[in-house]
Amino acid sequence: MENILSNIGLCKKAGFLISGFDAVLKEANASDSKLVGVIVANDISEKTLKELRFKLKSNMQVTKLPISKSTIESVLKKNVAIIGITNKGFYNNLISI
Repeated sequence: MENILSNIGLCKKAGFLISGFDAVLKEANASDSKLVGVIVANDISEKTLKELRFKLKSNMQVTKLPISKSTIESVLKKNVAIIGITNKGFYNNLISI
């Protein structure tokens, strides 16, 4: 889990992270979107996850990681369950941990 948190922190510092439901959807639906994939906390509600998948483009990958919203909050200082990643390397690294 420490590797996941470290990578999320690095991703934020590098400017490759978008946090929150509305911000991720806005980026995903932008014509010049750089969004590579979406990461969600393991305690996200099924309703929110279903709505996210419905509103995202069909080819957008959504991955549930074994971390909670409160754990994400400890790194981002923001209570979110949804994180968008705009760098393929960071995204692949996060989902392979």
